Formats: sequence, structure tokens, C-alpha cells
Amino acid sequence: MICLGIDPGVGLMGYGVVSQDGDRMRALDYGAVATDPGLPLCERLCEIYSAVARKIEEHEPDVIAVERLFFGRNRTTAEMVFQARGVVLLAASLAGMVPYEPKPSEVKLAVCGNGAAEKPQVQGMVRCMLGLDETPRPDDAADALAIAITGLSLAVFDMAGRAAVR
Repeated sequence: MICLGIDPGVGLMGYGVVSQDGDRMRALDYGAVATDPGLPLCERLCEIYSAVARKIEEHEPDVIAVERLFFGRNRTTAEMVFQARGVVLLAASLAGMVPYEPKPSEVKLAVCGNGAAEKPQVQGMVRCMLGLDETPRPDDAADALAIAITGLSLAVFDMAGRAAVR
């Protein structure tokens, strides 16, 4: 099973592709897409959409996971990130997929066993779980890998639930 995890953002969108075979997970691809802050927002959103559509086409994931976001302070930043998240959801929908949308605390719980884990702990667990030599950079890529790991966990849980109902 393959999951594309997305850490949405307009300036920098993290992506991570993780495969799972039995109890073994490995990172197939990860990184971040940066958009030019000098471009109009609509062009930046088009770049994000195109990047996600390319990753879907390239890796043909079984699952997509996009972090659900909560903001309280900077409303302008929140609006832009929510728009980027909407573009990612659109790309998933047009690919015929309904993404998992874990909250940040759910990602931390899935990766670290603690919904209040700090960012360095999450990054260290991602490195360990995927057998990477170094912590993925930038932070957005490490976060996207954690989101992909969570997406795989949620998908396996859903499959087990459906099998139990039969």
C-alpha cells in the first residue's frame, strides 16, 4: 500500500510518499514545493495543484492523507493555508480519492504514541520508522512523511473494520 502525505502550505508545501508492505514502511519520495511569494495567489495555488497532481500520477497512491489544520492567531496566513489545502483536496478528488484528514495531534499520536509530542520527537520517529540515515529536510517534508504514515495506519484500521463487519 502506498500513501501520499501532504503538509499543506502556500509558500512551502511538504509531500511524502510512503509504502507499506506488512510491517515494513519505507519512504519512496519526499520534499517540498516552494512557490514564489511575488506571484499572485491564484498562480501559486495552480503550482501547488500541479505538483500534487504530478505526485499522484507518478506514484499512484492507494491512500492520500492531508493534515487538517487549526489556526488561532494569524488569520491571513490561515486563509492562505486553507486555500492551499483546498487545492490539494481538489487534486485528490479529481483523482477519484477521498483523503484521510488527520489532525496534528492524531499525526503525533500515530507516529510517537503521544498526541502532544514535540516536532523534533516526531521527526526522529519518522527517521527511525522509515530507516532513514538523516532527518528529512525541510521540516515540511518530515511532517508530510508523518502524515503519510498516519494515512497508512488509518487505512489499515479501516480495512480491518470492514473485514470484521463481513
